[in-house]
Amino acid sequence: MLRILAETKDKGKFIWEYKGKHANLDKAYQQLLLYRESLGNPPLLITSDLQRIIIHTNFTNSIKESYEITLESLANGDGLSLLQRVFYDAESFRPTQTQAQVTLTSAKNFIKVAEALQDWAKAEERKEDPERLAHFIIRLLFALFAEDMGLLPENVFSELVKHHVADVSSFSSALKGLFAAMKEGGMFGYHQIPHFNGGLFDDDYIPDLPGGILHFMKDACAQDWASIDPSIFGTLFERIIDEDKRAQLGAHYTSREDIMLIVEPVLMQPLREEWQGIKSRVVGAQHAAPLQRQLQEFSDKIAATRVLDPACGSGNFLYVALRQLLDLQKEVITFAGRNGLDIIPLTVSPKQLFGIELNPYAHELAQITVWIGYLQWRFENGFAEISEPILRPLKNIERKDAILAYDEEGKPIEPEWPQAEVIIGNPPFLGDRKMRRELGDEYVDDLRDFYSRKLPNSSDLVCYWFEIARNMIEQQTVRRAGLLATNSIRGGSNRQVLDNIKKTGDIFLAWSDRDWVLDGASVRVSMIGFDAGKQTKKTLDGRDINTINADLTKGGMDLTTAQILRENQNLCFQGVVKVGKFDIDATLAKDMLLETNNPNQRPNSDVVKLTVNAIDLLRRSRNIWVIDFGTDMPLEDASQYTGPIEYVRKYTKPLRDKARRKRHKEKWWLFGDARPAMRDATKELEHFIVTPKTSKHRIFAWLSHPTVVDQALHVIARSDDYFFGVLHSKLHEKWVLAKGTTLEDRPRYAPTSSTFETFPFPWAPGQEPSAKQTSEVLETSEVSEALAKENAIAEAARQLVVLRQGWLNPPEEEIGVTISSKMLKKRTLTNLYNALVYYRKSVKGKARNPRAWDAKFDYVELEIIESLDHIHTQLDHAVLDAYGWSHHLSDEQILENLLALNLERSNKPS
Repeated sequence: MLRILAETKDKGKFIWEYKGKHANLDKAYQQLLLYRESLGNPPLLITSDLQRIIIHTNFTNSIKESYEITLESLANGDGLSLLQRVFYDAESFRPTQTQAQVTLTSAKNFIKVAEALQDWAKAEERKEDPERLAHFIIRLLFALFAEDMGLLPENVFSELVKHHVADVSSFSSALKGLFAAMKEGGMFGYHQIPHFNGGLFDDDYIPDLPGGILHFMKDACAQDWASIDPSIFGTLFERIIDEDKRAQLGAHYTSREDIMLIVEPVLMQPLREEWQGIKSRVVGAQHAAPLQRQLQEFSDKIAATRVLDPACGSGNFLYVALRQLLDLQKEVITFAGRNGLDIIPLTVSPKQLFGIELNPYAHELAQITVWIGYLQWRFENGFAEISEPILRPLKNIERKDAILAYDEEGKPIEPEWPQAEVIIGNPPFLGDRKMRRELGDEYVDDLRDFYSRKLPNSSDLVCYWFEIARNMIEQQTVRRAGLLATNSIRGGSNRQVLDNIKKTGDIFLAWSDRDWVLDGASVRVSMIGFDAGKQTKKTLDGRDINTINADLTKGGMDLTTAQILRENQNLCFQGVVKVGKFDIDATLAKDMLLETNNPNQRPNSDVVKLTVNAIDLLRRSRNIWVIDFGTDMPLEDASQYTGPIEYVRKYTKPLRDKARRKRHKEKWWLFGDARPAMRDATKELEHFIVTPKTSKHRIFAWLSHPTVVDQALHVIARSDDYFFGVLHSKLHEKWVLAKGTTLEDRPRYAPTSSTFETFPFPWAPGQEPSAKQTSEVLETSEVSEALAKENAIAEAARQLVVLRQGWLNPPEEEIGVTISSKMLKKRTLTNLYNALVYYRKSVKGKARNPRAWDAKFDYVELEIIESLDHIHTQLDHAVLDAYGWSHHLSDEQILENLLALNLERSNKPS
C-alpha cells in the first residue's frame, strides 16, 4: 500500500491510496474516510490499483461525486484531463449541488407520492388511519434511502417500481414481499435482503394505492437519496406527511448551522475541553497501557452521554447532536490508531438520544431521521460495515405531552422526562393568548394552576420547558440545558423563568435576539444555555463576558434591577378590549348617526364613535367606527339607542353567550374590558398620546375624543408637546428596546415595568419646570433655563408632528394629480421610518444623489427625509440637554445613565 498526501497548485490537497492488483477499492476508500481529518480533510480522496483510478470528492457541505479513470480512458478518453485537473484545478471537481438543494429537490418530488395517497383516500372516502399511512410513507422514504446507500441490493426497489409501473395491484403484492424480507432478512427474488426492522418493518401493511402513483414513485427513485441532509430532512418530510403543514413546504427551514449554536456550546464544549486535556497529557507518554486506558475511558464517556430533546419535532436537533458525538469519538479512534494502540470500537449510537414529541407525524419522523443520519455518517466516515439488524427500536423517543400529564384520578401532574446529561431543543412558541385558542381553556387552566407557584399565569408556553429543565438541573438529574424561546422571554412575566434559573444556577450562554424560522415564518428568538452555575466562562451574542443578566444583557449594567417609578404610574394604559363584533363600517355608522327616533331623545353619536387601531395610526385612517356603551351603562339605558343595541344584540350577543367569563356573558353589550381607568385619566385632556403595542419603529401620535382606542394601542394620558417629545427621543427608544421584548421584528411597548413605568423622564411627571414655575421653588434663572430646555423639546416635537402629518395626509387637491393613489398607499409611517433608517445608514454623510434616492424610494423625497432626520437630531439633543448629559453619549452610556437615574429616584422617599 502506498498513501500520498499532496499539495496541488491551487493550494488544495488530495490523498492518494494505491493498492495492489485487483484490490478492493471500496475498502480502500473507507480507510481514507476514516483518516481524512488527521490528514487535513482534503477536497479529493483518490484510490487506485493497477487497472483503475477513482477520484472521490470530499468538499464540505456538498454531495459526494466520483470519477473513474481506466487505462483505456487514459489512452483514448478524458482520463488524462481528469488527472490534470487533480493536480492543477482540484476546485473544478466541486459538485454544483449542495446537500440542502438535493434534499429540497427530493422533497418536492416525493410530495406528489404523498399527495396522491392522501387525495385517493379522500376521494374514495377510505378511512385510512393517518398515523398508519404516515408510517407507510416513511417506509417508502427509507427504502429509497437504503437503496441509494447500498443497504439494499442495487436498484432492487427502483426495478420493482419500474417493472410494475402499469399494474399497481401487482406492485402492492411485490412490495409486501420486500417489506417482509426487510423485517427479518431473507431472499426477495434472487436478492439477499438484510435484516432491517427496528420497528419500521413490524408489519407489511400497504394501503390501497391509486393508479398512476407509480409514475410519481418512479420519478422519486431517480433522486439522490443517499445525499439528503438529515438536519433538514425531518422538517421537510413532516410538511409532506402532515397535510396541515403542507403549505410550509417551500418555506425556510432550520439549518444545521443554526442548531449548532446550541449543540456546540451546550453539549460538545465540555467534552472537547476534556479531550484537549487528555491529548496534551498523553502526548509523549512512555507507556501504552495508561494511554490506551485513558482513551478508552473517554470514548466510553462519549458513548454514555445521553441527550434529551423534550420537544424533538422531527428530530433535527437530535441528529445534529448525534453527528457531533460521532465525530468526536472518531477523533479518539483515529488518535489511537496513529499512536499504534489497540482499536477502539465505534460505540456512539442512536440509543443515546432521548426525545418527547406529541405530534404523531413528527414522532414517526424523528426516529427515522436519527437512523438515516447515523447510517449516512457511518458510510461517510469509514464505518460502512454494519451488523444486523441494521435498525434497532428507538423506544426512547416517546410520544406524549412534555409539560402536563394526569394521574389516575385525573389530576394534573408533571410528566416524567427521560434521564439525560444534557437537554437541548426548540420548544413550541405560543404566546399567552394563542395558547387558549390552540390548546383550549381547560388545558391552559390546568397548566396555569399546576405551575402557579413557579411561573406567572401569563407566561408563554415555552417557559414551561425552561422551568422543568431548570428544576432537573437543580435536582442534579441533568447537568446542562440549551433551549430556544422567542425573545419575549427576556422581559415581562416571561422573564420570571430566567430569574428562577439565575437563583438556582446560572446562564452561561445566550444569543439575546436572533432571526429564526418557525413554521416557515421569520421570528426573533433568544438562545439560552444554563447549568447549576459550574461553568465559569460566559458567552453573550458571541462575545466572552463575566456575567449574563436575566434579561440577557451583560453584567455590570443589569436593567432587570430597574424599579417601577411611582410618578410614572397611572399614566400609560392599554386600549379597550372589545371581545365580540362591535366594529361597523362608515356607511352603517353614518346611517346610525342620522337616526333621530331613539326613545331617550339622545343622538346615537353618544355611542357610535370612530375607532383607531395600530394600522390607522401608521397609515391613513380606515374610517372604522364602533358601538361603545361605555364602562358601565345598564342594559335598560343602552336599549334606548335603538339601532346600535339591535346591531350588538344580533352580531355580538351570540358570541358572548359562549364566552368563558361570566361577566362577558352577562354584560354582552359592553366591551370585554372598557378600560375605565384609561378613560378617567384622559377625559379632561384636549388630546392624548398613543403608540402601537408592537411596531417595527417606535412611533407616537396624537388622538382626540371621542375616538375609541383599540387594544393594539397604548394610551399615555398627557397632552403636552414636551412629554410627546421625550417619548419620541432616542433615549426613550433605547430604553424600550433594551427593556422590552419583540414579536418577530416588531418591538413591544408595555405600560408595566418592561418599559414605560421604569423610564426616568428628565423631570418626574408633574414636576416639570412649566408645572413648577409659579411655585417659587426654583430661582428665576433656574426657572428660565429649565423652561428653555423643556420648550426646546416641545418645539422639536411640534415640528415632527407637522412634518409627518403633512406627508401622511397631503391636501386632497394633490391626490390624483401630483400624488397617485399608488403612491398614496405607500405613504405610511412605517415606510417613512424605513427610509430614515436607510438614509442614516447608507446616505447621510456621503455623496448626495437625489436621482438614486428616487429610484429606491419613490414614495418620499430625499428632502423630506433630510428634514425628518434633522428634527429628530434636534429633538434628541434637546432631551439630552434636559437631562444635563453630553450629546455624544454612546447607546450603552445612555442606558447606564438612565438606569442610575431610575435607581436614584426609586430609592427616594415618596
